[in-house]
Amino acid sequence: LGARLADEIQSGLARTGRLFALDHEDVRADLYTLGKALGGGLIPVSAVVGRADVLGVLKPGQHGSTFGGYPVACAVGRAVVGLLASGEFQERSAELGRHLHDRLQALVGQGVAEVRGRGLWAGVDIDPQAKTGREVSMALRDEGVLCKETHERTLRMAPPLVITREEIDHAVDALERALKV
Repeated sequence: LGARLADEIQSGLARTGRLFALDHEDVRADLYTLGKALGGGLIPVSAVVGRADVLGVLKPGQHGSTFGGYPVACAVGRAVVGLLASGEFQERSAELGRHLHDRLQALVGQGVAEVRGRGLWAGVDIDPQAKTGREVSMALRDEGVLCKETHERTLRMAPPLVITREEIDHAVDALERALKV
């Protein structure tokens, strides 16, 4: 029988308003790949986590890593897991994510074709009749908002989990201006 693997490198650890994005579907994986947020914005950290019976198939010496177990990275990862244990960041991401998505949805028809996402993670499709994602991304950069464009017309918005409501408003206001320029 196969194992269920969840790639939560970008979507996990409170990004979508739940500990794992898969939690929105009430599905549990046997293994999860984690990264990005696990380093707390300080250091690159990644991990594979899962049930003991699944991870236990590897015996000591069967798996290795050149940089695995770096003490500073492990300390940061452990601190991040400790912070997430309270659920505060998940709740905050869900609440601020609702605000972000409400603000972004208001731009549909004004240079934005579609908005998707959960929590503090959004894909914003720029209307191809208006501008390219790159043009909007560069205009945002000029206003101090960093946002990655993907697939020519989609902006990926993934602000830090410690963002404020005011900072979200600044970013969306900048997006609105960028669409008009």
